[in-house]
Amino acid sequence: MFIVEESPDFLQVFSDGTVKRFSPGILPVVVYFHGGGFCIGSTTWIGYHHFLGDLSVASQSIVLSIDYRLAPENRLPIAYEDCYESLVWLRHQASCDPWLNKADLSRVFLSGDSAGGNIAHNVAVKTMHNSLIHVKIRGLLLIHPYFGSERRTEEEMSTDEEAVGNVASNDMCWRLSIPEGSNRDYFGCNFDKTELSLTQWRNEFPAVTVYIAELDFLKERGVMYAEFLQRKGVEVKLVEAENESHVFHVFKPDCEATRLLQKNMNDFIWNY
Repeated sequence: MFIVEESPDFLQVFSDGTVKRFSPGILPVVVYFHGGGFCIGSTTWIGYHHFLGDLSVASQSIVLSIDYRLAPENRLPIAYEDCYESLVWLRHQASCDPWLNKADLSRVFLSGDSAGGNIAHNVAVKTMHNSLIHVKIRGLLLIHPYFGSERRTEEEMSTDEEAVGNVASNDMCWRLSIPEGSNRDYFGCNFDKTELSLTQWRNEFPAVTVYIAELDFLKERGVMYAEFLQRKGVEVKLVEAENESHVFHVFKPDCEATRLLQKNMNDFIWNY
């Protein structure tokens, strides 16, 4: 008996008609947090369904899309706590849910867009403070992350009508989402307030890719975040999508820029 047809790692057909099919091995896990300024957004939005389904296929990974309680009814840090609990759930369910029995909990990646990128950063920090979770965060893939501070950037101080409108919209979401009595230097808004030692930044914080879009008002904050991590000794890469706007992948899940984003995310996942 010998092999007459073969698809390596998937299928073997033998000369006697016997067919052998192979199940995939353990797969990396991507935990994705949606955006929406902490005040809107849902895993049910069709753009997320398409984007994350395609990402799962492209990266051969298990993707969890996470909902969380929204502001202003539930102000920060509730969104961080809810999303951290998704990792606790993953740890417990991996041993009993059939569709998670291929999940490699030593290769978990946190991702999200806009406010979801902010959440991924803060959940990663929270896992560093709790070693009992037994889930290994290998990397962060932050898409157009939403950060801020009391100190304005150059773009935020522009008198251009569109910039003024963007600042007003962002400020409103921060007012509705940060704890009452706090300002934009709250740790969840201003990444510079993250409480980690230099040793933790250099030796424990996972590798990061920050995705920015050329036409996105938040591009400046994304660049600042990447530069901040670099100064802290974190392995970080900055990737820019040309001629694209904020969260384009949600509104245009089939466009070429989205395909490039998914390919880049796949490369990152399989490098770690």
